[in-house]
Amino acid sequence: MSEFLVDADVLANARFGTSQLTETVSALKLLREPSQPWYRSWRDTHLPAFEEQLREHPVRKALIESAFGNKWTADFLTVPPLAPDLEIEDELGPLSSLTDDRIRADLAVVRTPLPKVLADGNGLAVEATELLRWIWTTTIEADWPRRRQVLQADIVSRTSSLSEQGWSGVLRGLGPDVRWLGDGRMQVNRSNFPPTDIRGRDLMFIATHSRGVNVSWRLPDRFALSYPVTGIFATVKPLAEPLVRLLGRNRARILVEAAAPVRTTALVAATNLSLATVADHLRILSDAGLLQRRRSGRQVLYWQTPTGRAVASGSG
Repeated sequence: MSEFLVDADVLANARFGTSQLTETVSALKLLREPSQPWYRSWRDTHLPAFEEQLREHPVRKALIESAFGNKWTADFLTVPPLAPDLEIEDELGPLSSLTDDRIRADLAVVRTPLPKVLADGNGLAVEATELLRWIWTTTIEADWPRRRQVLQADIVSRTSSLSEQGWSGVLRGLGPDVRWLGDGRMQVNRSNFPPTDIRGRDLMFIATHSRGVNVSWRLPDRFALSYPVTGIFATVKPLAEPLVRLLGRNRARILVEAAAPVRTTALVAATNLSLATVADHLRILSDAGLLQRRRSGRQVLYWQTPTGRAVASGSG
């Protein structure tokens, strides 16, 4: 397994935040390979345009095919931001200024030999930047305010539980391979790498819509863990009026949002309702047999029962 060695200062100064570039790279990964069912609608919507983008730009296609390995992603795609919650252009600037040799060196860690279009090509950083900018503007930007609410609700939930559960509880909720080992040791994944000493360094936790936890760094002193939130990725669709008449608009929205397991805090962000109101609607929907629930640590996840799915889709 791979570990971070941390000290009290690292933990005291650790920050949670969002990153538009991390969200964009996560979207790129989801477009490349099928993933959880709750991302399927979003992927099906944008996959044809993504595939056309790669057909029109062979250098970008080669970059993507070479940048992702089974356990490693080329470093130029995973550099954490200098601060949380930056704008996308602030994060793309350093990437666009990288030299071709630097891009090739990062790619060579993942794949050798490189295809000729990359080994002999020029302007590789610009091609990578333009692809990421296209993914952001085409698949994320319009929905970013809603996504950001979901991410921030997750962050608030985790940071507020820190005083109750400590770092052991917070880390346990980030992913199955992340946990507190004690004695200043933090497991970050199951890869067989030597421990990384980040004592006296900067550590950031980045909430994103992704399939799993990823480790990144900006040497010598910045490290990050990006982790998946529970929430619905697809753009919010208009509610069917028969469903609204049956349940009321707010309960109908909550039932539709719970197509995949979702936390109460994510529903608060998605609906702009108060926590107490969402909790009341969840209780009524659960009592009616439309939602089921399961506790995960101190969080409770809700998702549609078969009956709830039939009602939400109009097939019941």
